[in-house]
Order: sequence, then structure tokens, then C-alpha cells
Amino acid sequence: MPDVRMASPQGKWILLTTVLGSSMALLDSTVVNVALPTIGRDLDASLAALQWTVNAYMVTLAGLILLGGSLGDRYGRRKIFVLGVVWFAAASLLCGLAPTPGVLIAARALQGIGGALLTPGSLALIQASFHPDDRGRAIGLWSGFGGIGAAVGPFVGGWLVAGPGWRWVFLLNVPLALLCAPVALRHVPESSDARVHGRFDALGAALGALSLALVTYALIEARGGSPAVALAAVAGLLAAGAFVYVEKRRPDPMLPLDIFASRQFTAVNLVTLCVYAAFGGFFFLTALQLQVVAGYSPLQAGVSLLPTTALMLLFSARSGALADRIGPRLPLTLGPLLCAAAMLLMLRVGPDANYATDVLPALLVMGTGMVTLVAPLTASVLASVDTARAGLASGINNAAARAAGLIAVAALPLLAGMGPEAYRSAAAFDAAFRRAMPICAGVLVAGAVLAFAFVRRPRPDCRRPECRTHGNVTAPPLERGDRRA
Repeated sequence: MPDVRMASPQGKWILLTTVLGSSMALLDSTVVNVALPTIGRDLDASLAALQWTVNAYMVTLAGLILLGGSLGDRYGRRKIFVLGVVWFAAASLLCGLAPTPGVLIAARALQGIGGALLTPGSLALIQASFHPDDRGRAIGLWSGFGGIGAAVGPFVGGWLVAGPGWRWVFLLNVPLALLCAPVALRHVPESSDARVHGRFDALGAALGALSLALVTYALIEARGGSPAVALAAVAGLLAAGAFVYVEKRRPDPMLPLDIFASRQFTAVNLVTLCVYAAFGGFFFLTALQLQVVAGYSPLQAGVSLLPTTALMLLFSARSGALADRIGPRLPLTLGPLLCAAAMLLMLRVGPDANYATDVLPALLVMGTGMVTLVAPLTASVLASVDTARAGLASGINNAAARAAGLIAVAALPLLAGMGPEAYRSAAAFDAAFRRAMPICAGVLVAGAVLAFAFVRRPRPDCRRPECRTHGNVTAPPLERGDRRA
């Protein structure tokens, strides 16, 4: 049984290590959007290249995150975590030195592989190391510090872009890794899961990532209408079908399809797809809208987005407690509707938008909606399956959220009619933004309808998550399951 106590020096070192590791991925996911206009101008990149700057990372992360958790369980959680930290830092260095959009995109894909190794590992180390009496508090501190890191991410990104330059958005990860990896090797105990057996589902992971990559390529490049786009779309759908076939046939699949026999689990994941697709499109386009159309500096744009994360940090725990009392159905219905209203309020943000009267009201409503739905969504995922599968359920939901954001960033500019150079023209981007926000709102309304129709109160004896605080929409799973070495 894990026996490290929070009050011990080793416990504090473990917490520091896991916070540093997860903060690398969290900071990267929140700061890059703010830097996109500057990256585009500096590298003379098209809108498609900016989409790939976000999505190349998400393709490999979403496609491999379940495999990353399995590798840690098999070969050692500390070992895979440290490997992920070093890999992520090396890819970040390559991002920071990238001379062309193509090199930056390739480096971002490599970053995603590192993220898939370290993201599940950060929380798994806490689960495997701390005494059960201290585990809940440790997870709460980890989540809280991670949320603070996510909250300051846009501010840090804006400051770096306006000051040392956008390359430091990526180079910042190198000193964090130089601190994190040695501390992990010296102070974090190694752990693994003796119950893990069978072969790795490498084929399933490859097919999943390939399907996401091909579909993303088809959506981003669809404006050209070339035969290659149609071929990629068909190949992506075939790869998705092959993924389902492989997972159904394997004795030890990465994604056991029978987990979807739970109607509640399936419903909550469908709501997740709707909600995080809208979130992904919203944060991608809003960071550009504030700079390209409203004329904000990168620092101003980054600071402008802080209210949403601040509200989540302050109130998400209370939201989780409220959902425990009244059930998840109402929060998961009302939350998306509030977020949909916020996206319609964003239509007020145009040239020379006033922050207090045009931007802030929408972000406050957005933050209120996120507070209402995100913590109950996480808790509902864990409560919808047996205790032994809580870690798997959390990982699947995390991957679904990231895949939804990935598809949204690829598809929304196409649906809104954004040309390849739209972000260089305030008028063209503003017109497309005004078409995109109602689409995001419609997806959220669909999520609310699904929640109202299919989500129900969990069983009285269901598993409860050890931490209900959720500081950012891109945060790792709150709980991977009680796996002990």
C-alpha cells in the first residue's frame, strides 16, 4: 500500500514534481492560442498552418493518451513520466527554434507524444505514492496548482509574445523540465501495476491517431477541393472503422467497447463531445478575434480570457458538491445553455470593442456556464462505471474532450467560410467569426438536449471522485483509478 504522507519532505517533492509536469502541458495548451497571430506574421503562415499548429499537438495527444497511461502501468509510472517530460522539452525546444511553419507543425506533433506520456503519469504518481488518507488532499492541491497555472497561462503567453517573443512560449518548457526530471528521479518512488498483462494495443493506438490525422487534414484542406482531400476523408473514415473492428476483436483492447454498454457513460461522453467541440472552437477563434479585429495586443488578449478560468477555480468545487445533492442532469443541461448564451454575446465583440461592456459580460457568462457543467461532467463519468474501470472511463472522457476540440478547430473555419488568409483581414475574420459563434452555440444546445434526455442521477453506491476541483478545460483527468503497485 502507498505510504508517503503529505507532510513529509518526500510528499512535498512528489507534489512539486507532478505539478511541474502537468503545468508544462497545461501552460502550452493555454498560451499557444494567444501567440497564433504573431506566429502567423513572423513565419508568413496561412490560416491552415495556424490550425495545424494547434491540431498537430492534439492529434498525437488525443490518439496516444490512453496508450501513455498503459505504458506507465506496465513499465513504471515514474520512468514513463520522466520520459514524457524530457520528450516534451526536446520537442518544445524544436518548436522554439522552428524556422518554417512545416517544422513548427512537425515539432508540435512530437510535443503531443510527450504530452501523452506525461499527462496521465502526473496524476498516476499521486495515486500510486500517497497514503490513502492523504491522497484526496494531494489530488486537490495538484488540481488547484494546475488550475492556477492554467489561469496565468494566457497572461504569461501574452507577456512572452509582447516581450521576448513567441518562441519563448515553447522555450519556457525547457527550464521547467530541467527542474522536474531530476526531482522526479530523486524523490518519486517507482510504481507499476502487477495486474497488467497481455500485449499493448499499439495497432489500435496507431489507427486511432491515423484516423484523427486524416479527418483533420481533410477538414482543414477542404477549401482546395483537391482529390487528395477526398482521399484523406475516405481513408480517415476507413481507419476509424478499422479501429472499431480491432478494438472489438482484441482480447486486451486499448478501448474496450463494452464500456459503452453503460447508457449513462455513453450519454455523458456525447455531451462531452458537444461541449468540448464548442470550447475548442471558441477559445481558438476568440484569441484571434480579440487581436485581429478588436485590436488588442497579445498581452491584453491573454489577460482578457482570465475571468473564465478564475471563476472555475473559485467555484467548481461548490458546483461539484451541488451536483452531488441534486444530480448531474440539471447542471449538464443548464451549463451548456449558459455557454451558448455567452457565445451569442460574443457577437458584440467587433472593431474597437470595449472590454467592460462587450467582452467581459460574455466571458463572465461563459465562466458561469463552465463552472456549472465541468465538475459535474467529470464526476458523472466516474460514477457511470464500476470502480475498477474508473481510470479507464476518465481516460476515455479526457481523450474524447481533446478529440472534440481537435475536430472543432479543423472544421469550424471551414463551416464559417474563413479563407486561407482570413486572419490577416479584420473585416474578413470578423464576418467569419460572426458565423462561427452561432454554430458553436448550436452545438452546445445539442449537448444540453442530450443531457436532459439521457443523463440521470447515479446509483447511491457509485464511486465518487477524490477531487471535484477542475481548473481548466484542458486539464488531465481528475482521477485515473485506485491502482496500487
